Amino acid sequence: MTTHPAAARTPQQDRSRATRARLLAAAVDCSTVAVVAERAGVSRGAAQHHFPTREDLFTAAVEHVTAERLAAVRAHADTLPPAGPARTEAVVGMIVRLYTGPLFRAALQLWVAAATEEPLRERIIRLEGHVGREAHRATVDFLGADESRPGVRETVQATLDLARGLGLANLLTDDSLRRSGVIRQWASLLESTLRPVGP
Repeated sequence: MTTHPAAARTPQQDRSRATRARLLAAAVDCSTVAVVAERAGVSRGAAQHHFPTREDLFTAAVEHVTAERLAAVRAHADTLPPAGPARTEAVVGMIVRLYTGPLFRAALQLWVAAATEEPLRERIIRLEGHVGREAHRATVDFLGADESRPGVRETVQATLDLARGLGLANLLTDDSLRRSGVIRQWASLLESTLRPVGP
């Protein structure tokens, strides 16, 4: 009896995928390949087999975090209320959570690691540009925003900038009480830009 080659490879492929996933998860919290490998429970050689250079590893980790951040936003789209002030506030809250949760904290650690590494920094800048565009697109979709109206595109972008700022403010202390008031006020301003009341 012979075993199909694809079937024979499956356990090894599963182990390889699991090793890769552990390395990416560890890279989110670490800054050197040796520490990443130790935390992932694999040898440095195994880490380098999956990611030949430090830049490869940390770029893949940023991509991993990016995919999770965007998936987290889109996963809640079906729970949003109908168009109007309640939906606008819910969308602003959702975007702020994107930047105040553990995924943003992990991404920030990777940005800091890249600050002194030119090749890594260049890759992360490109990836963060992609994240910014996708987050902007998702926000526009969730709000049903018409960016051809004056000020709408800039206000949507300001929403993302506000969310990042609130994320940074939340790093050292629990800023949730103040943040909830800011979200309500900003959502009101955003709603007036999206659907201004005529004279």
